[in-house]
Amino acid sequence: MRDRMRSTTLLLPLLAVLALGACHKPEPAKPADGPQARSVRVVRVEPRAITGALSASGDLVPREEAAVAAEVTGFRVLRVAADVGDYVRAGQTLVQLDPALLQAQLAQAEAQAAQAEDQARRVQGLDGQGVLAQEQIAQRRFQAQVARANLRDLQTRMRKMSVTAPVSGLVLERTVRPGDLSAGGAQPWFRLARDGQIELSADVSENSLVRIRPGQGATVTLPGGEAVQGRVRFVSPQIDPQTKLGEVRITLPVRSDIRAGGFAQAVFDDVSSSILALPESAIRYDANGASVMVVGADNRVRRVAVQTGQRGSGLVQIVRGPPAGARVVQNAASFLLDGDLVRPVEGGAATAPVRPAAPAAAAGAKR
Repeated sequence: MRDRMRSTTLLLPLLAVLALGACHKPEPAKPADGPQARSVRVVRVEPRAITGALSASGDLVPREEAAVAAEVTGFRVLRVAADVGDYVRAGQTLVQLDPALLQAQLAQAEAQAAQAEDQARRVQGLDGQGVLAQEQIAQRRFQAQVARANLRDLQTRMRKMSVTAPVSGLVLERTVRPGDLSAGGAQPWFRLARDGQIELSADVSENSLVRIRPGQGATVTLPGGEAVQGRVRFVSPQIDPQTKLGEVRITLPVRSDIRAGGFAQAVFDDVSSSILALPESAIRYDANGASVMVVGADNRVRRVAVQTGQRGSGLVQIVRGPPAGARVVQNAASFLLDGDLVRPVEGGAATAPVRPAAPAAAAGAKR
């Protein structure tokens, strides 16, 4: 009996402990304190080759222009043999002047020249013989020379009755009409584009001019939107002191749809330079200007204002901003604020942040 009571006394505390344990429910596990780092893809600010970033625009002009006008004055225009848009050959008659007045003068000059020549032949061999005074002999010879010179002048003027093209080319402008009177110093009757060659005259900044060289290719967009291939013919050796621009001439193919006086734009080929640059997607634009999100050594981001420069190949030059080697968030559209903690990923796609799963005990604590 005494032993039974002793066993009961020992079991009572154990049963009380078990009962309390059964009534106590485990508390769910608390999530880890602190912000979750978001994975973002980053790129480095580093020297990159920007190709096709240099462009320029300007007017379409004749490579070489020729002016045509009458060389003799006081003659009426009898016929005009060319019009705007015609392609003429060197030596081709463009205007025929009325030679009626000159023909009469020429006939008279021919007769005078023949008479003077005859008088000069009559005194040939009479020098020093006393038949005629030496002064008379010299006078006859001089008159023959003057008559010959006058005849040659009229013959030259007769040839100038036909106003011809000095070069082969395309007629750009015509101002002459039948019945007009030729006058010295007047406006040219025709303007020709030599060989029909039209080229682009573009103004380029002083900094960009050093990157262009003769023979370099360029893609030129015409006023109608069509693109043609051209080649740099001339790079100005001087800069305009007022505008700080230099001229570049780009030779274009001879085509009927490339017209002088039009406006065109050129993008120069093979223009590349190694400059600090970032992908276009990394640049953010807002009311405060252009900026990027720089990832610091503590993996927190901060907004840094930048000044951009040339563009091309999907890249943007960074003229002023973070230094070379800085890490920048590649996608500027990411919703990040100054001070956000990120997990930078270089050379691969960033993934969404992974949050730790709740412990199984916590999931099954409440039933």
